[in-house]
Amino acid sequence: MNSKTLGLSRRELLCAAGSLLAVRSALSAPVLSNSAFTVNAEDAKFLEDCAHRSFGYFLDHWNARTGLVKDRAGVDGSPSALNVASTAATGFGLSAMCIAAIRGWLPKEQARQHVLTTLRFLWDHAFHDHGWYLHFMDADTGERRLNSEISSIDTALLLAGVLSAQGYFANDKEIKLLARQIYERVDFAWMLNGDAKLLCHGVMPGSGFLKSRWEIYSEASILYLLAIGSPRHSIPVDSWYAWLRPEVRFDSWKFISGGALFTHQYSHAWIDFRHLRDGDPSLIDYFQNSQIATYAHRDFCISLRGKYADYGPNMWGVTVSDSPLGYVDWGGNTMPGSVNGTLVPCAAAGSLMFAPEICLPVLREMFSQYGDKIYRRYGFADAFNPNWKDKKFWVDHDVVGIDVGITLLSIENLLTGNMWRYFMRNAYIQNAMEKVGFRISTPGTGIREVRTGASRG
Repeated sequence: MNSKTLGLSRRELLCAAGSLLAVRSALSAPVLSNSAFTVNAEDAKFLEDCAHRSFGYFLDHWNARTGLVKDRAGVDGSPSALNVASTAATGFGLSAMCIAAIRGWLPKEQARQHVLTTLRFLWDHAFHDHGWYLHFMDADTGERRLNSEISSIDTALLLAGVLSAQGYFANDKEIKLLARQIYERVDFAWMLNGDAKLLCHGVMPGSGFLKSRWEIYSEASILYLLAIGSPRHSIPVDSWYAWLRPEVRFDSWKFISGGALFTHQYSHAWIDFRHLRDGDPSLIDYFQNSQIATYAHRDFCISLRGKYADYGPNMWGVTVSDSPLGYVDWGGNTMPGSVNGTLVPCAAAGSLMFAPEICLPVLREMFSQYGDKIYRRYGFADAFNPNWKDKKFWVDHDVVGIDVGITLLSIENLLTGNMWRYFMRNAYIQNAMEKVGFRISTPGTGIREVRTGASRG
């Protein structure tokens, strides 16, 4: 979610897409790669360059006073005139500091000081309500910007970064204490707002809780696990099974989904769902589900090739992003929505950790064909369209913090698994997954749509 939405929540953009998911057909037969993918030296060099450039965003647009990260910036490094920080981008930024220290892009002590600046501001100065933070804040002061809501999902993504830093700087007493205090202060039960199991999207200062709830498969699985694992303000374990898991079919692909491709990526940037399946009544392997969703999305894009000639096996991917028409929800993972031939590099980049065998060739082809037209200071521009009106080449002038962030974390998890490793050290998530009933996945168990009492009201 970014500042060009001017206060609309990410889920408000996606609610229509989630309700219109439909059965579609494509040309290709479903074949998931079963062999372990090996990144060769040339590809590793390319990915490491992309990751290093992506990290540069979080270094350049981190505020030295507050530790907050700006929502967006120019592809050339120029700052956004709005000076708006994103809570979710700050969560990605905390994780980015850990990656930079591991890889030697930043001295570990410098990364530590960056993390401490952020955590101290979040604990002592940033506005919060029952521990929940605003979606957008002034980068210099932390004051509310863009008529922002207090956002449950953006707070969750911030907490993911907070707990990742705690995991990496495991021997730092101040970071460990601040991270624990920030997390344990969040009153997850309060965000239920009277419902027994389903969390609200947030609260609008001055008018109260938002009507929308996290009632369908989305990027909010990390929110629910953080809530269930809270030692002070937890929600019922059954909340995990209370949201709908609609089954989507495209050709012979079958998976659960509730929106665009990013909904299959964000929680996985931190939670290691590999080889795990939750309990009855869903019995879902969420990692495999995201793999399938990525393959289905690729085939969906290929099916549009008759209309958009640039789309193809190595040139695909749309997810919520900038466009020639502004910030756009392109529709569900396998439905046309408002697709207009625009390509969004972070769609494939965010799924590198699931399906590198089909995602890496996309990034290589984009770079090969368009070079520095789309690949700049922070890696790929947020979006581009090779044949916009009058066949003109359009490329976004901006990058968006959360899109740069998912690119960086997905690359790191593919190459090293480090973000999974450090985030999964925290006992909160481990306890939550144990309570929910996650077990080693059993091959051959199908994905089932379940309805367990969530309201569509």
